[in-house]
Amino acid sequence: MLGEYRIEGRRASDIAASVESGVGSGALAPGAPLPPMRELAAALGVNPNTVAAAYRTLRERGVIETDGRRGSRVRARPASSPREAMRIEAPPGARDLSTGNPDPALLPGLGPALAAAAARDAEQRGLYGGETVVPDLAALARAGLDADGVPAGPLAVTSGALDGIERVLAAHLKPGDAVAVEDPGWGSLLDLVPAMGLRILPVEVDGDGPVPASLARALAAGARAAVVTCRAQNPTGAALTPQRADELRAVLGEHPGLLLVEDDHGHAIVDQPLCPLAGATRHWAFVRSSAKAYGPDLRLAVLTGDATTLDRVRGRQRLGAGWVSRLLQYAVVELWTSGAVDPVAVARSYGERRGALLRALARRGVAAYGRSGMNVWVPVADETSAVTRLVRAGWAVAPGARFRVETGPAVRITVSPLSAADIEPLAEAVATAARPGTGVRYD
Repeated sequence: MLGEYRIEGRRASDIAASVESGVGSGALAPGAPLPPMRELAAALGVNPNTVAAAYRTLRERGVIETDGRRGSRVRARPASSPREAMRIEAPPGARDLSTGNPDPALLPGLGPALAAAAARDAEQRGLYGGETVVPDLAALARAGLDADGVPAGPLAVTSGALDGIERVLAAHLKPGDAVAVEDPGWGSLLDLVPAMGLRILPVEVDGDGPVPASLARALAAGARAAVVTCRAQNPTGAALTPQRADELRAVLGEHPGLLLVEDDHGHAIVDQPLCPLAGATRHWAFVRSSAKAYGPDLRLAVLTGDATTLDRVRGRQRLGAGWVSRLLQYAVVELWTSGAVDPVAVARSYGERRGALLRALARRGVAAYGRSGMNVWVPVADETSAVTRLVRAGWAVAPGARFRVETGPAVRITVSPLSAADIEPLAEAVATAARPGTGVRYD
């Protein structure tokens, strides 16, 4: 059943570690069935309850799944095999449009901001017991949230958006709970949810964000939380419109006990106004990262939400990391107050590249999506074939499989590295790659 791989261990933790090691090394392939608990217990000479505990641990970690009489098997995408592994390395001479990174030319230099942070620290050294959120950062963040219509609430600072989302989900959910997640959606979030032992209920996305009827189905199916991207959705570029936001609030209003998590992925890089959903349910959180506009390596996001949620998040954070470096917080304050980034110019730059590519594809009869942000989503007939053809033509793009659950094949193109001269050659290559190959049957 397991080929050459032998599961070992006498304790539940050791058995679980042995299976996880096999998955991580590739010796246990995605979808591989595991021995029935009694059979494995007999082979290892342990009580079946020990194996049951090991399997339960693996399910909670998102490594395996159990389906009644079919037994347990390695997940199709286990937590130890992240979606980021599904990528094409750009060969020499090829342009890499797969990373999702911002344009380095649009990021501010961090030297002056870090020097200013060091000077503030010299005046008053950061020590244990200090404020976990720098007052200046809190005031600036709160003013920005107020201006965008995000409801009042306490603040926390986390190590990026994904860290904030994980902390919020962990504050309310337990293994086995279901989360409504955009499909296609952020690959890291699609990895995180099963890794926490939670179940994904996919929600269809169009150019205006989550489709209300699809969200309603996910909530009716038992989702206890929903994660929504306000604008610059990764990978489709969707952005909530006022009408769509009203429709989604109506759906959410039917489920007041739902945990709502919003990710403002497009903060300071898009010109679409924010249409927040926060406040439509009793428990909510809103996260705003500095990564796209100021630099991914800053690892800082501001989180707000209802009092209960933020109290749980901050309490748990104190028992772990404690706080996000105040030096980084001071640096972000300096970046925000010094005008180091011109959000209007940044949004215009990404919008011009994205719009030019969409128009060039449309002229060639290729349907593509990208209302905001730095990515364009292109549905294709055959994903593997399209990615391979594009690499051969000198363009490395991200396979859609990194971002989808049930939606059809596609590729994601990050426009950040593109110049005006790149648009027509790239569009021609995409149009060619998106067509079905000759001699291939598609049922």
